[in-house]
Amino acid sequence: MLKTAALKIPQIRRLWQDRANLLAERDLLQRENQRLQSEGAHSDSVFFHYNCSFDAIDTINRHARTELTAQPSYVTNFLGVKIAPKFFPGILDGKAGTIEPIPIPANWHADIAEWAAALRAVDLALERFRVVELGCGWGCWLNNTGAAARNKGLSVDLIGIEGDAEHVAYAQEAMAANGFSEDEFRIIHGVAAPEKGVALFPVVENAGASWGSEPILNATAAQIREATASGHYQQISAFPLSEIVRGEPVDLLHIDIQGGEADFIDAAVADLNRFVRYIVIGTHSRQIEGRIMGTLLSQGWKIEMERPAIIGLPDGRPQILVDGVQGWRNAALR
Repeated sequence: MLKTAALKIPQIRRLWQDRANLLAERDLLQRENQRLQSEGAHSDSVFFHYNCSFDAIDTINRHARTELTAQPSYVTNFLGVKIAPKFFPGILDGKAGTIEPIPIPANWHADIAEWAAALRAVDLALERFRVVELGCGWGCWLNNTGAAARNKGLSVDLIGIEGDAEHVAYAQEAMAANGFSEDEFRIIHGVAAPEKGVALFPVVENAGASWGSEPILNATAAQIREATASGHYQQISAFPLSEIVRGEPVDLLHIDIQGGEADFIDAAVADLNRFVRYIVIGTHSRQIEGRIMGTLLSQGWKIEMERPAIIGLPDGRPQILVDGVQGWRNAALR
């Protein structure tokens, strides 16, 4: 009954819908990756259909490491990043000790658009690379862009914020496994929000099989009581971007907050203008993509990468199969 009551809250109901969408996205990426492995990377793949103002494929290829050694307990990707299979049961099972190829046009996790946009921020950085990943999970983009920056000879400052306590532990474990010292990274247990406060965050049974959870901000007292009493949600701290970055500019802000990205951009645009040089955003609807474009273009940002969300049309309604990607450069912040 409490679960049923909680699902009457729009944000909580959307959480369950987003989980279904996330599973559909994972399955499509896996099917496309399997097809490409059997048929070859032909240009008819949906992941070749992006718009970009720089050479995305060259960017990825330039960062690929050529001399990699397989590690028996990890999957090693093209940047040399080690990933524990337990982070993704059902996807990486049995793949420990393998080295992944360059993800063109995609791998199990991301496609050309997202890889290239994130690495573009590394290319633009000078001397030190600072990244903030909102909803960092196991620290995917902290590890990947941090490794690429380190390979380039840059010092790094890697900051992640994550609402799930087990994912926080995963991120800390992954950072250590990839050779980042404690003074090079910071993982915050909490969520990003327009202002400091508290949020509701889902409690999951299997952290490795549950990614993409969305926080609920500004819940009423009654909603908080219903949601926490159900046992499916917990209260955690919410932090504004200015506090997360500690008042210093960052070279990359990676945002993947499961449908809340346009609201966050609108609310935090002043801090984005002040502190962020480059943004990579995972988008979760065409409406969200349009809102973000309207906001950032009006603020003088330049879009450098765009691949719309891939949708299906069950019963005549759009359903997200794979998140979209946008890469934005702050023309006013050098």
